[in-house]
Amino acid sequence: MELRQLYYFVKVAKKEHVTQAAEELHVAQSAVSRQIHQLEEELNVKLFLQKGRNLQLTPVGQLFLKRAEVILADLERAVVEIHEFLDPEKGEIRLGFPHSLGVSVIPQVVASFRKLHPNVKFRFRQGMYPSLIRDMLKGEIDLAFISPFPEQYEALGGEVLLTEELYAVLPPNHPLAYEEAIHLSQLRDEVFVLFSEGYSLRPIVWEACQEAGFTPKIAFEGEETETISGLVAAGMGVSLLPEMALHQYGALHPAKVRLLSPKVTRTIGLIHRSNEKLPLVAKVFHSFLLQYFEEHFKK
Repeated sequence: MELRQLYYFVKVAKKEHVTQAAEELHVAQSAVSRQIHQLEEELNVKLFLQKGRNLQLTPVGQLFLKRAEVILADLERAVVEIHEFLDPEKGEIRLGFPHSLGVSVIPQVVASFRKLHPNVKFRFRQGMYPSLIRDMLKGEIDLAFISPFPEQYEALGGEVLLTEELYAVLPPNHPLAYEEAIHLSQLRDEVFVLFSEGYSLRPIVWEACQEAGFTPKIAFEGEETETISGLVAAGMGVSLLPEMALHQYGALHPAKVRLLSPKVTRTIGLIHRSNEKLPLVAKVFHSFLLQYFEEHFKK
């Protein structure tokens, strides 16, 4: 069994199409087909079934895919570790983070780190809470910012970097827009702009409204903090957003009002796999992040 066969097999399994896999691998379609055929002969199993124009993994193919992905991930990590051993300043950090941190926080911390370590590379993975947890457990990222901080995974370790307050965000012409602070119950008759299902801020806002004695009426849903903020600014409803997500870009921006009750917060944590050591370059970045958040975000 050759390593190339594993690469080709995983790519075909992901694409479910030999031609598309070959294009991404920059090799001839016949070469991919030949390697898959040889792999099936060596294993004496059928890994794929034809389904229309696409290929579908057989049950044994699905089992083999899980093992193949682990093997290739371990190999990739071994190569990275060798390069880091030779020169840690030229390593690569695989970093995951949620959308709400992608506007300003991630660019800020990465830019600050690269001033000290200009040759270090980053591979970013942006995603929702479940996908970040999954990517971390599968070994596809080394570190991840996550909100809320998970406490139920024994395979994950980490620390809470900060607890951030959420503000009411209102259209600029809203009657409460110029108040210093309000109670969330004052928004019971408003329509809300919320994050879509699967985003961690949605249940935080929903539970806060329940605690304030009402169920929010949802007018619009979005997947980016900029979308939520823009829709509110355009008068489409109200919402709750963390302070660091309320950077004012463009002509439209909402009013930000502090909440008196209930006090709504979210935790932002930094996680890694607890059963293995961080790569040296990721360990350096980890230490940098702890110090950076202590200096810039802790009040």
